[in-house]
Amino acid sequence: MVTALIFDCDGVLADTERHGHLPAFNQTFAEFGLPVRWDEQEYGRKLAIGGGKERMSSLLTPEFVAAAGLPQDPAGQAEAVAAWHRRKTEIYTAMVGAGDLPARPGIARIVEEAHAAGWLLAVASTSAEASVRAVLEHAVGPDRARDFTVLAGDVVSRKKPAPDIYQLTLDRLGLAPNEAVVIEDSHNGLAAALAAGIACVVTVNGYTADEDFTGAAFVVDSLGEPDTDPVTVLANNGPALPGAYVTLSDLAAVLGERDPR
Repeated sequence: MVTALIFDCDGVLADTERHGHLPAFNQTFAEFGLPVRWDEQEYGRKLAIGGGKERMSSLLTPEFVAAAGLPQDPAGQAEAVAAWHRRKTEIYTAMVGAGDLPARPGIARIVEEAHAAGWLLAVASTSAEASVRAVLEHAVGPDRARDFTVLAGDVVSRKKPAPDIYQLTLDRLGLAPNEAVVIEDSHNGLAAALAAGIACVVTVNGYTADEDFTGAAFVVDSLGEPDTDPVTVLANNGPALPGAYVTLSDLAAVLGERDPR
């Protein structure tokens, strides 16, 4: 059976939110002279909104528009948000290129295992495509990144927790929902995967550790590495039996396969 491993990007491939997106948003706000700076707590709340442009658009209350001297018409406001987001993406991708956002444990390893076993590889993210590709290349290397199908940004109109991005990914890969496993880090991502009918494994991060992951096949604090401290299994609702680190066999078990090869 052809099988696919589909990754979310932010918080899964790398711990990008706190150390990447947040400072990039704030630098953008400063450069455009906008009267806002998000602290970690406020940004944590903004993560409930899927997509960077959508998070920026949440600022556009009448009071903020007046204080920032922004256009009153929706088209003018949309143009302003698009300009902010372009600049934010430039700042963020430069940070990734500089090596400021290392990959999360186990990402490169599990990708190599999956590729060697003939699994298809994909990333499905609501972040801007340029940002996603930058993180992916840094996490797995530019050569392996070329083996991925990347679907990101505005390729769908409804962002997570809607299932659209995962439904589109399955369509592009030519697979049924039971032929893929998703790795996510957030409740919204899990909800999107489950709504698309795809089994989902969760690797939490500092922003998402306390979210509700009911329905996940299993939940761990990271995929882990053989030569580091064992991963912590926070929940397990399926047949996989993760040990010191998550293996491709654990992911295959989620699909009912004990041997990924």
